[in-house]
Amino acid sequence: MGERIPELRLRKGEERRLRGGHLWVFSNEVDTERTPLRDFEPGATAIIHDHGGRPLGSAYVNPHSLICARLVSRDPARLLDESLLVHRLNVALNLRERLFGGPCYRLVHGDADGLSGLVIDRFRNACVVQLNTAGMERVREQLIAALRRVLSPGHILIRADSSLRELEGLDSYVAWADGKGPEMLELEENGCNFCVPATTGQKTGWYYDHRANRSRLPAYVRGRRVLDVFSYMGAWAVQALAAGASEAVCVDSSSQALDHAASNAERNFVGERLTTIEGDAFAALHALRDEKQHFDVVIVDPPAFVKRRKDLKKGLAGYRRLNQMAMQVLEKDGILISASCSSHVSGDELLRETLGAARHLDRSLQLIESGHQAPDHPIHPAIPETRYLKAHFCRVLPAWSTP
Repeated sequence: MGERIPELRLRKGEERRLRGGHLWVFSNEVDTERTPLRDFEPGATAIIHDHGGRPLGSAYVNPHSLICARLVSRDPARLLDESLLVHRLNVALNLRERLFGGPCYRLVHGDADGLSGLVIDRFRNACVVQLNTAGMERVREQLIAALRRVLSPGHILIRADSSLRELEGLDSYVAWADGKGPEMLELEENGCNFCVPATTGQKTGWYYDHRANRSRLPAYVRGRRVLDVFSYMGAWAVQALAAGASEAVCVDSSSQALDHAASNAERNFVGERLTTIEGDAFAALHALRDEKQHFDVVIVDPPAFVKRRKDLKKGLAGYRRLNQMAMQVLEKDGILISASCSSHVSGDELLRETLGAARHLDRSLQLIESGHQAPDHPIHPAIPETRYLKAHFCRVLPAWSTP
């Protein structure tokens, strides 16, 4: 007989969310008198039971986290092991191979791919793995073995340096699973080629989630002057130039990111039309306004201004201020592409703040189209947090032009 898997019992009525499709258990939902959380090691396996003792599935547990358990399978007999990881990776891969012609995409998007706490981005022959929870850290070696069985990548980089790990009580580290790997990772997106640093870039090194939104650029940027604020390594700006923009200006606080943006522009033979500004985004917009600089298209794609629900009011004010300053450097009939990656901010809330900024400047606003995260970042319908990215393509006009 195999080793008995410990039980984690929920309080009465607390199973409703799990039965509705959610995957998380919060610490205040556990019947800690019958199944004390302190009895579990971080990342340990458990079988979740409702108050009456009926099993709900297998999970991994972290007694130190507010999300104290994450469902692995609704079949209690299926545990988070190499076999299950191989199966889930194959399911995830099947979707991406349907969607994309080349091996550059997000392979695993956490909960939506049935692997809560895990992110894997693919850069041609290399995979970058984010282990964000104790449960995923505990099965690291099985995951590496499963990834080799499914993809046989040339290199696997573990980026265990997310801020989410702090909430799990985990240390941070970055390590190649197979010894030393390349300094730079290559990728293709919407017909453009990019190169990003493997171990020092933000998160996995690239933001594939805006791929579909960036694919819409050609209709807006041909022959136009473009400003890319929070540009990182030039994903928006370089693709705008490749689509025919006359000029693009990147603004970012990181000199390293801007160096890579310039290098990526050269890689795509548009380097002579790209310029960069290093500095705080708000300060740079203020300076551009004072210099009476104007652009036909302004893209504002900031980091999350609202990381916690309690910061919503302050964060929304930040989005309004940012979009207002962006409009101040727009031509009279300009396009504003306004994005937010905060799951706590809805698309309607972002649009409301953008409209408020326009009205404050006595401008009229037309919403042309809205976008969201690319399909390699699927949404789990029961977990609102997985629907996080939004982008509004807006036309900004003088108030006298349209009411």
